[in-house]
Amino acid sequence: MRRIYTDEFKKARVAEYESGKFTIFEISRLFGIRRELLYRWVYKYSVYNKKNVKIIEMSDSSTMKLKDMQLRIKELEQIVGQKQIMIDYLEKMIELASQEFDIDIKKNSGTKLSGGLLKTNKK
Repeated sequence: MRRIYTDEFKKARVAEYESGKFTIFEISRLFGIRRELLYRWVYKYSVYNKKNVKIIEMSDSSTMKLKDMQLRIKELEQIVGQKQIMIDYLEKMIELASQEFDIDIKKNSGTKLSGGLLKTNKK
């Protein structure tokens, strides 16, 4: 059975492809359209792709992996930023505690604290 598609339908599929929302393969599967036909529409209606220019696109799994990785990188950058703020805070607390109690907390971090937290006299 032969199907006839309107220009609006064709242009909408090309726009979905060009926006990066779907690959040619995904549009083909979603709408049951042969990929060769979709490529013809792209060459006809696209503002970017013209005839005699070969279109090479990543497979759908590669595209999804790339998007997932970009999202993961953004999340990890945010986590690293939060951790750096916490490190800066803790280092400042160690510095203040070292000044207050006149001990090098970083150097003595392996020793147990005494029963009281009395201020020591500076020698």
